[in-house]
Amino acid sequence: MAQHAAARCPIARKRLCLAIAAALAAGWSGTAVSQPAAQRATAIATVEVVGVTPLPGLDLPRDQVPANVQTLDSGAATGPDSANLPDALNRRLGSVYVNDIQGNPFQPDVNFRGFTASPLLGTPQGLSVYLDGVRINQPFGDVVSWDLIPRAAIASVTLMPGSNPLFGLNTLGGALAIRTKDGLHAPGTALQVLAGSHGRTELAFEHGGHDARGWHWYLSGSGFRDNGWRDASPTRLGQLFGKVGWTDSRTDVALSAALAPSRLTGNGLQEGRLLARDYASVYTVPDQTRNRSLLFNLAASQAVGDHLRLSGNAYYRRIRTATLNGDLNDDSLDQSMYQPGAAERAALAAAGYTGFPLAGANAANTPFPSWRCIANVLLGDEPAEKCNGLLNRSDSRQQNGGLSVQATWDGPLLGRRNLFSAGAAVDASRVDFRQSAQFGYLNPDRSITPVDFFADGSVLDDDGTPVDARVDLRGRTRTASVFATDTLDVGETLHLTLSGRYNRTIVHNRDRITPGGGPGSLDGDHGFGRFNPAIGASWTPLRALTVYGGYNQGSRTPTAVELGCADPDNPCKLPNAMAGDPPLRQVVTKTWEAGLRGTAGPVRWNAGLFRADNVDDILFVADNAAGFGYFRNVGKTRRQGLELGAEGRARSLDWSLHYTWLDATFRSPELLNGAANSSADQDGNIAIAPGDRIPLAPRHVFKARADWRITPAWSVEAGVLAVSGSNARGNENGLHQPEGIHFVGSGRSSGYAVFDLGSTWELQPRLRLFVQVNNLFDRRYATAAQVNATGFTPDGNFSARPFAAQGDNAGVVHATFYAPGAPRTVWAGLRYTLTR
Repeated sequence: MAQHAAARCPIARKRLCLAIAAALAAGWSGTAVSQPAAQRATAIATVEVVGVTPLPGLDLPRDQVPANVQTLDSGAATGPDSANLPDALNRRLGSVYVNDIQGNPFQPDVNFRGFTASPLLGTPQGLSVYLDGVRINQPFGDVVSWDLIPRAAIASVTLMPGSNPLFGLNTLGGALAIRTKDGLHAPGTALQVLAGSHGRTELAFEHGGHDARGWHWYLSGSGFRDNGWRDASPTRLGQLFGKVGWTDSRTDVALSAALAPSRLTGNGLQEGRLLARDYASVYTVPDQTRNRSLLFNLAASQAVGDHLRLSGNAYYRRIRTATLNGDLNDDSLDQSMYQPGAAERAALAAAGYTGFPLAGANAANTPFPSWRCIANVLLGDEPAEKCNGLLNRSDSRQQNGGLSVQATWDGPLLGRRNLFSAGAAVDASRVDFRQSAQFGYLNPDRSITPVDFFADGSVLDDDGTPVDARVDLRGRTRTASVFATDTLDVGETLHLTLSGRYNRTIVHNRDRITPGGGPGSLDGDHGFGRFNPAIGASWTPLRALTVYGGYNQGSRTPTAVELGCADPDNPCKLPNAMAGDPPLRQVVTKTWEAGLRGTAGPVRWNAGLFRADNVDDILFVADNAAGFGYFRNVGKTRRQGLELGAEGRARSLDWSLHYTWLDATFRSPELLNGAANSSADQDGNIAIAPGDRIPLAPRHVFKARADWRITPAWSVEAGVLAVSGSNARGNENGLHQPEGIHFVGSGRSSGYAVFDLGSTWELQPRLRLFVQVNNLFDRRYATAAQVNATGFTPDGNFSARPFAAQGDNAGVVHATFYAPGAPRTVWAGLRYTLTR
């Protein structure tokens, strides 16, 4: 690896690259939390470099980057102490926290400084994620499917903070750049197997190699199975990644492919009273997501002379996602029970159904009746209200591809050292999205039995509006961009960076149910363009101290799903419906950042301040009906805070500390729908004032880890993650006050602290045994919350209203739903290295 790193360096940078190569040969890593005993050689003077563009070829010494960049090496990103990549980010990187809203280990919301990368439609996306220069935020909703990232193949992860324009659209709060392994730097063959709590098993392998002619190859694969700690929550996941390439001192070409099928069950939030009764319970089932993904990426780099390097990539990706969600029918929540009439009895008897109540039935001895749903379907009488269940199905097929090119020049400018890069990119995508909803009734096990009736507009709700959840949308998006950046040495210790990027995006939506535009049609043509600048400087007045500061701007264009669900008069239930819409404006983020970093003996430390102001932020706003809403621009929001970090080594102990104070607030007055909030007016609206806190954004995040190498072959690692409480979604104004009857639950999630403990034994040079315990003290906690109408009583039964002559009863109960954290989980495994 060291020889290859030095061979690829231009002559003018040979001295720096030789130092880096020597450091690599010594196994030194300033970002790793722990290292094997063989790699604990005394570190020589080195320069740590990081990539500052999605494409390879522009690497800067970390001290010249005007931001608090964080990195993970392969061991930290893929080690056995973390179940997946989001888990590793949550444990080891400052200012990162997770909202486990979906309840599946591969479907969390990963947040950084109050900005989010989520697999769930409807979540405001604010982080961009790149895999070997390919932006993997999906075209439909900018979502990120963590299950499709080949975890075993990860070589490094870099978290670039701020609205850095070089990383393109959606980089509002930061960018996550993931690099994969190759046979030059990861030679050898290894097998790993683990098993643990809740039926968790995983088998993984990797093989890499190269020859004297410059060819290199790498292959990795894994299979993951988990029954889940909650009821009816299995996960099945497979990942396969391969790369083949050729390199010499000036050229590097590689073709990679990634394949990932998955079947994820994420049963989401649970109402607080039911969670207290049974921590493993779920609200309704099923909630399944099936993904199939294929990615090809061709990357190349060529040195031209001593100072110029050209690089680029071309990619193609195809993703198919199918969902099946069993939900309560919100229109049934205010319906009371009643005796069936003569026509209903006759229809039920003719259908062979005998489960309807006769004389003497009452709310105490009769559950919410499935006969009610069946009878109304047979009679064609308001199944939208009388059926208390829905089966929502969706199918999306996405294809996208693109081409990026970049030129990097490291020659002097005006007699000063200088690094300049410029490039261009073109991306195009096509999305086909279909959705349907079928009426049904709730079973005692919380599943939904469907009946032969669909929400296809053929029935009306109680105010005469057609109930139509169908969607058949085709969306096309094209983005072209140009960018440039220059880092100039202004003297020996001062480095100035100027950057900019212009993006132009076109979105075409075509509705195949209601074409032609007009009310209720999804047809639309939208165009967005913007130039985003950045400026920053770093100053190293002392060898052990760096001062940095910068300002940058980023933007995000509305996606097809947001543009198709932006009408408050036609709310949608994501990911299940969309409606005709008024246009949305693109989000613009302006970020200031300043700080200090340095070393004190064996300790590396950092301290910084940041402020990010969003203009025309896009949020998914809840409507009066639970679960429904629409996208809208909400004026201004702000995320600002303080970051502190330190890491070091003391004899046989490696340690790290991270603390973040986060202040995420609305900065303009807003009127949002929020009927589940006790402070809502008679129209179901809540007033947001400047300074109100953004939901699910904790004020404090603290992390600490320590790795103690007891013997050369035996080490123990422990960690703690502490997060303060936050407002629930639906309680954006923070004024929710439950009275225990119609409003229950606090409208907040409480703070928590969870500990983990792991140990590794090198039984022999090629065989390693590991054991990991997460949530060591079996703490019950919640990572997120939401206020919403509930359909169940505290004992877990459907909350049917008292018998009445009519079917209307306004006594709907609104509760706080929580995303419960996993209980104590234990797994153990073996890793065997066949060749090195």
